[in-house]
Amino acid sequence: MKRLELSTVILAFGIFIIIAGCASTPTVERKEVDTTIDLSGRWNDTDSRLVSEEMIQDCLNRPWLERHKSKHNGNIPTVIVGRVKNRSHEHINVQTFTKDLERALINSGQVQFVAAKGERMDIREERRDMAQHASDETMKGPGREIGADYMLIGVINTIRDDIGGKAVMYYQVDLELIDMANNIKVWIGDKKIKKLIKKPKVKW
Repeated sequence: MKRLELSTVILAFGIFIIIAGCASTPTVERKEVDTTIDLSGRWNDTDSRLVSEEMIQDCLNRPWLERHKSKHNGNIPTVIVGRVKNRSHEHINVQTFTKDLERALINSGQVQFVAAKGERMDIREERRDMAQHASDETMKGPGREIGADYMLIGVINTIRDDIGGKAVMYYQVDLELIDMANNIKVWIGDKKIKKLIKKPKVKW
């Protein structure tokens, strides 16, 4: 009888362990990369993508672009993305945002884009290696880089207001396009986002 009770206890304990293990296994559901998913209310990939696309579209629809082409025989301008500062309350991956800006600029077909400072250093190192090892026909020599006509810079700011189980997060992204020749700002744009976050009540 005792053996039967012991076997029952061991069996019940084993079932409990299995159930507990299954309950701790995460559930994964794949989504399209452009699907909007807001979990915490913080800045996310959707904000980065939408803000960059809207602001670049606004930038390229302003008079500076046509003025540049009229002064340069119809040639499109060369642009580089500079520093975007994060002055928000959150940790924001600014590099992802700047890449979204670069992608929107390049895909527009209305400007040409040059590599950023860190990327240029790698390319120059490769050219130095070419000078020693590549054939004369395929070697790319120094002194043929194209300088940028304009630099895009910006800043991300936030204002947070919360009380009880509710919070409002306000984001403002400011971008400026600056003429590299004379430091004149040829375009200034901003994008604002406001999110209402409701925290669920804890039930005991």
